[in-house]
Amino acid sequence: MSVTVRAAAKINLHLGVGRVRDDGFHPLDTVYQAIGLHDDLTLAPADGLSVVTRVADHIDPTAVPDGDDNVVVRAARLLARRAGRPASGAFEVHKDIPVAGGMAGGSADAAAALVAYDRLHGLRTSDDDLLAVAAELGSDIPFSLVGGTARGVGRGEIVTPVEDAGTWWWVAVPSTEGLSTPAVYRHFDALHPDAPETPASAEPLLAALASGEPVRLARALHNDLQEPAIDLRPELGDLIARGEAEGALRGLVSGSGPTVVFLCDSAAGARETALGLAGAGERVVLTATGPVAGAHVVTTV
Repeated sequence: MSVTVRAAAKINLHLGVGRVRDDGFHPLDTVYQAIGLHDDLTLAPADGLSVVTRVADHIDPTAVPDGDDNVVVRAARLLARRAGRPASGAFEVHKDIPVAGGMAGGSADAAAALVAYDRLHGLRTSDDDLLAVAAELGSDIPFSLVGGTARGVGRGEIVTPVEDAGTWWWVAVPSTEGLSTPAVYRHFDALHPDAPETPASAEPLLAALASGEPVRLARALHNDLQEPAIDLRPELGDLIARGEAEGALRGLVSGSGPTVVFLCDSAAGARETALGLAGAGERVVLTATGPVAGAHVVTTV
């Protein structure tokens, strides 16, 4: 028997960041959306624990951690330890989500690993317990389980689904060079030493989502990490300007970057923006809709 689980990339439609806390984390008020760029993970029985990763042409395979540093291995070991048994299984991951791109590709893989490991080994972990394990592994991983559109608070790990009846069209442009999330947060702290303790509220974004109007949503998109990301990598600002000139309603750094996403008014608008960016020399331009489901089983054989 083997289990294949699909997990989606995420983008932050709103990312409000507060002053760094004593524990080193920043308080967040964020709205996540899962979009239709996926990683597929297959888990089969094995005596030991292993992971093989196969990447799309636009991903550098050396950027994916291996061995004990791979989040898939850490997820399996954590879930097995909670079940009181040794970790085992052979994972094969097919990656389409950009690595170190601010789209939670590692978090998607971790969420997929948790679901696959639970199903293959018949652990019957409750949803609440699975979310708790996910939060131990990383702040974005609970959302990768939930999917759809959701609000995240705390350090982003306390996730509540929100109503989103829209279908939104996105263009994503990943970078060939990653951007360190801790470095972006440190630069945010340097640029905003007097940042408020309470992050900017996501309420305006939620109201825009409820309206179903792309133009209103474009105006409400917000990312407090965009300024430090662009300050570290000025070409991201140039890319945003180029995409908007090609017809996108709004460009935004995805999370801590360096992937840039563009909201478009329709499927045709997304295609036109993507073609324009490709014609302007961008090597990889991806289109996707949102919201889509969180980590879920697609096949059991």
